[in-house]
Amino acid sequence: MLDLTRGRDSVLKLESKLDLANHPCFNPEVYRKAARIHLPVAPRCNLQCNYCDRSFDCANETRPGVSSVLLSPFQAVTYLKAVYAKMPHLTVVGIAGPGDPFANPVETMETLRLVREEFPNILLCVATNGLGLVEHIDELVELKVSHVTVTINTVDPATGAKIYRWVRFRDRVYRGVQGAELLLARQREAMARLKQTKILVKVNTIVLPGINDGEIATVASDVRAAGVEIMNTMAMVPVKGTPFESLGEPGPEMMAGARLTASKELPQMSHCARCRADACGFIGEPAEGMPDPKAFSLLANKPTKDRPYVAVASREGMLVNQHVGEATCFHIFAEQDLAYVPVAVRDAPDSGSGIKRWLDLADLLHDCRAVLTTGVGAAPRRVLTGSGLDVIEMEGLIEEGLSAVYGGTPIPASLRRTFSGCGLGCSGGGGGCG
Repeated sequence: MLDLTRGRDSVLKLESKLDLANHPCFNPEVYRKAARIHLPVAPRCNLQCNYCDRSFDCANETRPGVSSVLLSPFQAVTYLKAVYAKMPHLTVVGIAGPGDPFANPVETMETLRLVREEFPNILLCVATNGLGLVEHIDELVELKVSHVTVTINTVDPATGAKIYRWVRFRDRVYRGVQGAELLLARQREAMARLKQTKILVKVNTIVLPGINDGEIATVASDVRAAGVEIMNTMAMVPVKGTPFESLGEPGPEMMAGARLTASKELPQMSHCARCRADACGFIGEPAEGMPDPKAFSLLANKPTKDRPYVAVASREGMLVNQHVGEATCFHIFAEQDLAYVPVAVRDAPDSGSGIKRWLDLADLLHDCRAVLTTGVGAAPRRVLTGSGLDVIEMEGLIEEGLSAVYGGTPIPASLRRTFSGCGLGCSGGGGGCG
């Protein structure tokens, strides 16, 4: 059994009933006894790896960065409750994408908060590239997140420049060695900060033939010095259409050699199944008879104490009949005494200001849980959902939409709409016109 206390004082004695040894990824003795679930709430990523294509998803493939469904925090926790009712041996709830948890900090942290409220004794973990991790470590500790996995493929910026096409940090894009240096610096900062906590850290290192296969032992030595507990040396999965497709999957001899040299520095996770971002059940086994997460993706998010209202793009306040970009105002509704009442009409930000328009709109609707609209473009959707708003596309009576949102039920199929694209009246360049 992996010694989880190595290098830490009383690491198994958190102020809770958490059993840290019951994590199947960190303890090979329990991976056939303890189940895990990944909640796919983090679609965006803050870097582009040359081996990754998150747009491709086959239900039969198993690799990180893949999910057949995206869930909001409320949907994810509702789904989790349904799974737990059928899988009482579920011990771990993780967030591993399909993008990066901390490129989606609002969704990630809200999901963790909701899960901790509902399941005070379950293990929480996140898997990340580490770029956006540091700013959230204090809250991870507060929520008793017990395990963090960081993917570190190299500690040499020159090699990193070959692996990462770009790195996006604080609204700026970095490329080449500069981007790789930034990523490595942020990873090291995060590991140093994690070392000061009781959070157990695992590093995933993906073996890329001809790129980093000669550096695995160096990575292991570097991260061990940073306080990492265990390492997962993983084989790259070639993905069609990516720059590294032609590298091919590393063979058994290459993987055995990489793991052997790395094992001299850190214990190796030898039972990894390269799990999807929506994995559920025992590692390496299909989860049969479990609820379908796609059914929960239709649930409307219920308003909360901090966000009690629902905004509506409407001309007259009776029907949902306007696109987010064409609305000159938003009607704000609340639930009072089992009825839905208008509480305000707020003027929409002026058009033509680019991304600032959507940031201003997110601020305008800061106390709203959802916005009902007939359609929304990619740029405003990204900003609004990133600020914690559930963007619901529908057409029809406002009251029917409000009933679904406040009841936490799906929008009726007869009312649902899917916006197909923007650009009829503009270049579609994200100029803030819709």
